[in-house]
Amino acid sequence: MRLGELLEKTDIVDVAADLGIEVLGVCFDSRKQLSGEVFIAVRGLESDGHDYIKEAVTNGAACVICEEAPSIETPYVLVRDTRKALATVSSAWFGYPSAKLCVIGVTGTNGKTTVTSLIKHVIEEVSGEKVGLIGTTGNMIGDKAFEALLTTPDSYELHELFARMLSEGCRYVVMEVSSHALSLERVHGIEFEIGVFTNLSPDHLDFHSSMDDYALAKALLFKNSRHSVVNIDDEYAQIMVDNAKAAVYTYSAKDDAADIVAKDIKLHADKVGFCVLVVSSLVRVELGIPGMFSVYNALAAISSVRILGYEISCIADALSQSVGVKGRAEVVPTGLGFTVIIDYAHTPDALANIISAARLFTQGRVVTLFGCGGDRDKKKRPLKGAIASENSDFVIVTSDNPRTEKPGDIINDILAGMKGTKTPSRVIENRREAIFWALENASHGDVLILAGKGHESYQIFGNEKVHFDEREVVAEFLMKE
Repeated sequence: MRLGELLEKTDIVDVAADLGIEVLGVCFDSRKQLSGEVFIAVRGLESDGHDYIKEAVTNGAACVICEEAPSIETPYVLVRDTRKALATVSSAWFGYPSAKLCVIGVTGTNGKTTVTSLIKHVIEEVSGEKVGLIGTTGNMIGDKAFEALLTTPDSYELHELFARMLSEGCRYVVMEVSSHALSLERVHGIEFEIGVFTNLSPDHLDFHSSMDDYALAKALLFKNSRHSVVNIDDEYAQIMVDNAKAAVYTYSAKDDAADIVAKDIKLHADKVGFCVLVVSSLVRVELGIPGMFSVYNALAAISSVRILGYEISCIADALSQSVGVKGRAEVVPTGLGFTVIIDYAHTPDALANIISAARLFTQGRVVTLFGCGGDRDKKKRPLKGAIASENSDFVIVTSDNPRTEKPGDIINDILAGMKGTKTPSRVIENRREAIFWALENASHGDVLILAGKGHESYQIFGNEKVHFDEREVVAEFLMKE
């Protein structure tokens, strides 16, 4: 591909290169630079690609795309924003694949993984089409799954995924869109067919300066969506509506003014049931995932697929056949008279939701085991401590992914939020030992919530990722019994 073609949709300030040269690839990591590729000097949170231009040129970069002129002699193109340039150049390199796909983006603090999975399942059931999925628990092409490193990949990997999905027969792609991805321009240039907003609660406030800043980052999705689906029961819904560039389709479990409303809601230990009220139609829906949050997740999925033109009755039938998502209100059978639930619940709101869901069907105690991640938003720690102690019958505070922090320091931050509560608790820093203790001391009818890890099969200590799957830990305990 010629350099000029590669830059066709990029905002260029100045050119000091031959736009007719043939480019052999795109690179934004100087360590991986190959001869004949362009190098894009992306400004990162921890490093600046401009500092590595010399290394990239030494490794054979044919041209440098940058925001300021290089200090060494080399062909270059000046752009206003190298993050945006990486997105547009990557899209061009792979032949603008997102423009040939129906892309549905889901954003919000909680529910993104479940909603994307439900949408994928329903579209496949009602249309017979193969659907791609990009998200926290992994990426999928139809039934084929492969690992994901980020909720929303960097823009080069994202367009590479789009191209692969397109080549393997996907017509639709459903993806989680994180606030980081929106703020850091990873999805720049993608026109979403549908943008979905689930909810907003405190998270990532180590990255965003305030909740309003966090909300405005989420709202960027709706500036680039042909249709917007918004949960109007959330206090930040209006920000999403105000920023939507086109038609807004609303859903609610409280407000009859919404386009789609859940009525006659029944919450069970293993599922939810409700009636979907739309214009001139009332359809009963069942979803085999417990909790009020599952009603909202189902409404988001129903709204999205309905926009695509499918009948509500067909959507309801497809939802009834949906299975749960790994690490999201996932029930692990024990055969010992008590219930174990594994849930990601990494935010205060998500933790409150899963505890509330367990409270509705427990015949004994709700026991909550959780920790908090290191090198992440510290404000969440006492909040989660307070929520766990105020809503559970017993709390076990343990480690999560401490990363470069001392686990004891993280635990102390959590305990600060538990002061003054009468709920009994125990601190067991080692998570495996904590789970074993919880299982050994569970009583008949109890619900034991293992919160925070969800789908993850590892713990991170320092910069080392160690295998750790809570399902395996529970299974190990059960083998002893």
